[in-house]
Amino acid sequence: MLLDSHAHLDGPQFAADRDAMIARAHDSGIELLLAIGNGDGPDDLACALPFAERYDWVYASAGVHPHEAKLVEERHYAELLRLAAHPKLIAIGEIGLDYWYEHSPRDLQQQVFRRQLAVAAQAKLPILIHCRPAPAAGSAALPHTETPTDAWDDLLRILREDWAATGLGGVMHCFTGDLAQARASLDLGFLLSFAGNLTYPKALNIQEAARMVPLDRYLLETDCPYLAPAPHRGQRNEPAYVADTTRYFANLRGITPEEAGAQALANFRRLFGI
Repeated sequence: MLLDSHAHLDGPQFAADRDAMIARAHDSGIELLLAIGNGDGPDDLACALPFAERYDWVYASAGVHPHEAKLVEERHYAELLRLAAHPKLIAIGEIGLDYWYEHSPRDLQQQVFRRQLAVAAQAKLPILIHCRPAPAAGSAALPHTETPTDAWDDLLRILREDWAATGLGGVMHCFTGDLAQARASLDLGFLLSFAGNLTYPKALNIQEAARMVPLDRYLLETDCPYLAPAPHRGQRNEPAYVADTTRYFANLRGITPEEAGAQALANFRRLFGI
């Protein structure tokens, strides 16, 4: 019983074997998978829906990633709201802030984030959050394992101002924050989702959060094709590899992999009403 709560199935990395990759995912024991609808930018918001329409165990999201905030036009918000009415589109995301790369200016990222929160509130859908802080000065931290800084402050402030009152909650996708940010996220009604970087030796802050999170407040994901867990690190990631992250999480918590997978599935079903 496995869950992959965050998979980019549409990426070019899967062009050669996409159908076989999805078959491996199901054969590995994945019962539910959330295909992420960021695509190549705001003109590609529907990219995850074909997978959800083809496979009864796959659901979809849609949203503009902060990298592409500078490309958003007014029509894209209307399209996002239209897509939100699809019966298998269960979340808006991934959306949020990324100060590591800053492909779009920070103020514009915040503006687009707030507008997408408004769409999600109108559609009454949970949200999937991407938060990537700027690297600390002189830091040699590995991507996705850095100590969070400014992006978390802005993200949590915006969520308190524009989202908390909806009661709709959501997911802190690929959680990489510290314990204070984990607790703040939980207080705001979010679940923490752990990806393959949980298994990396230097990801001590992620492992600390995984040890702390209540067992009814976590999810497990791949974020494929990125962040393959050990022992696949450095390879193209795929949904079947969520089994390795599930085993690692189970070991951290002193439960069986079967229990960890079943609980993640139950948490996912509860959040999204499946």
